[in-house]
Amino acid sequence: MALQCGIVGLPNVGKSTLFNALTSAKALAANYPFATKDPNVGIITVPDERLDKLAELVNPQKVLPTTIEIVDIAGLIKGASKGEGLGNQFLANIREVDAIAHVVRCFDDDNIVHVDGNIDPVADKEIIDMELILKDIEVVGKRVEKIAKAAKSGDKAEKTKLEWANELLAHLEAEKPARTLEWEDEKGKFIKEMMLLTYKPILYVCNVDEGSVLTGNTYTEKFKAAVANENAGVVLISAAIEADIAELDTKEERMEFVQEMGLKEPGVNRVIQACYKLLNLITYFTAGEKEVRAWTVLEGSKAPQAAGVIHTDFEKGFIRAEVIKYNDFITYGSESKARDNGKLSSEGKEYIVGDGDVMHFRFNV
Repeated sequence: MALQCGIVGLPNVGKSTLFNALTSAKALAANYPFATKDPNVGIITVPDERLDKLAELVNPQKVLPTTIEIVDIAGLIKGASKGEGLGNQFLANIREVDAIAHVVRCFDDDNIVHVDGNIDPVADKEIIDMELILKDIEVVGKRVEKIAKAAKSGDKAEKTKLEWANELLAHLEAEKPARTLEWEDEKGKFIKEMMLLTYKPILYVCNVDEGSVLTGNTYTEKFKAAVANENAGVVLISAAIEADIAELDTKEERMEFVQEMGLKEPGVNRVIQACYKLLNLITYFTAGEKEVRAWTVLEGSKAPQAAGVIHTDFEKGFIRAEVIKYNDFITYGSESKARDNGKLSSEGKEYIVGDGDVMHFRFNV
């Protein structure tokens, strides 16, 4: 499932450093704007302790985690909606991703130049918000003109859409992102079809200094207050620490370093997990002697759709799914013991896959 989360932010806030730590790729991280001119794409594994525990019990030949794509997008500056800097390219790249991880700088360092000369994460966020909103106003304005022409014929459906479009335009012109509109059903479909930049789900990543990873600082406190009314997550990390962790060779060395810093896990793990959740994804597992594997599906997917992630034939010829809840599998230690204790259920086409389900599909083609 090639869903993408794009890393965005002003120049020199730590986007490429974070991307490198996430993917162990070698995107150029430099002390000048536009170090990343083309979007770097990395396939990253989603850390999941459940996969490790299943593997310990099953002892398979292979263990395969699930993945998502992370895109490092060029830094944006004021005026991007009018083509300033790399604005047009930035906006085109961000339109392609499914969700946004917005990195904001929450640390002082005289050696790293801020594009506007001073550290103010709230102002930085507002610059990007405004550029995206301006672009969305342009898109919705054109849609209003188009629908208005169709509505002149007296078509009731077009008149309704015109009302929605004008309502959306007024919301954007009030400098509010589209994602703050809680539209559902037909109105929800209408807004989704426009693929607006400010409708995408968002995670704020506060890049802090080493001493602020655990408790935050004055910058992060002000930032959290500023986004308190948004439907968005906030994660604190130190991109510099994550870069150091990424340089270590073994998992043991990384965990030792993490513990020395007083952390439970690398910050990139929390970013990855938050992006995964942001994309409305869940994980189910298959577990056998050949492999224990994590699979990605959208939350709310039914069993045949989940089977189709493995192979389209599984979905076409779906008969049933044999399901063991993750906790039951761990409690009884194997598929056979879970079955013997009545914890394996046979589910049909309407079964909604649960996060952590251990599944086996029966199909006929």
